[in-house]
Amino acid sequence: MSEITCSRCGQTKAAFDRPPFPGALGQRIVENICQDCWAQWLRQQTMLINHYGLNVMDPQARSFLKGNMEAFLFKSGQQEDVDTTKKGTIQW
Repeated sequence: MSEITCSRCGQTKAAFDRPPFPGALGQRIVENICQDCWAQWLRQQTMLINHYGLNVMDPQARSFLKGNMEAFLFKSGQQEDVDTTKKGTIQW
């Protein structure tokens, strides 16, 4: 298994065998992001989907997630923060 120096965490870790995301962005992830940081993004993505009730079939939701993914992985742009201070206080 090959290793890379991750541009997000700065550590040398396991690289991907194949892109985890399609297209040019997927190739950029393979070349610059370690598997551990990708796993952190997947947890963040799940929180965003649940927090905002996103329908991933909606093109706007996918665009929102893609922008947040780029901001999270490459520290470019602005990413959404999930306000966890309200956890367990929502009344339905």
